[in-house]
Formats: sequence, C-alpha cells, structure tokens
Amino acid sequence: MTVKVSSQVLAGATVVALEGEINSTTSGGLQAQLLPFIGRGSLLLIDLTGISYISSAGLRTLLIVHRHAQQLDAEITLVGLSEEVSFVMSATGFLDFFRVAEDLDAELERAGR
Repeated sequence: MTVKVSSQVLAGATVVALEGEINSTTSGGLQAQLLPFIGRGSLLLIDLTGISYISSAGLRTLLIVHRHAQQLDAEITLVGLSEEVSFVMSATGFLDFFRVAEDLDAELERAGR
C-alpha cells in the first residue's frame, strides 16, 4: 500500500493532499515526497482528509517534516484530520507541534493568500 500524494499551489500556498494510510510501510516514501515542498518562509498545507490511519511511524514522519520546516522558517498547517487521526495525534501530544485547520478554503483565507 502507498500514500497517494497530489499537490497544487493555491494563491501562493502549497497544498499537498494525502490519501491512504501512513504507517511503517508508507512513511519513509512519504517523508521523501513531503520534504521538497518546504522552502524558506513557505506555507505548506497538508490535507489529511483522505488519511484514515496514522501509526507511530507516520507521526515520526510528520515530526521530521515539522523540524525541517522550523529550520527554514516555514509554516505547516494540517487540514482535515479525521476523528481517529486527531485522537492519535492529540493523545501523543503531536497536535502541539502543528497548526490545525478543519477547512482548506478557510485556512487559505486566514493565511491571506
């Protein structure tokens, strides 16, 4: 199984939509696909609407992406977390690392882009 990744630039922000499960099998490849989207001072919106499951390996991948963004003064927002993904991220303290938004359009408007 893989995580399907699609991207688009909307009003200056990069939106990366993910679909599938983020687990030990898919997390390494996902990390390699996400890191190039992070540029100095950029805004990356990671749309998790299509993610039904995230394992500890997936959480680690998101943490690596977060740390890379910090080094480049980039901003990452997670959009559209399912109840299950939100619960796992909240229970493990990972939600503290990210800005979280429910709706992509509202987040783009908030960012003023």
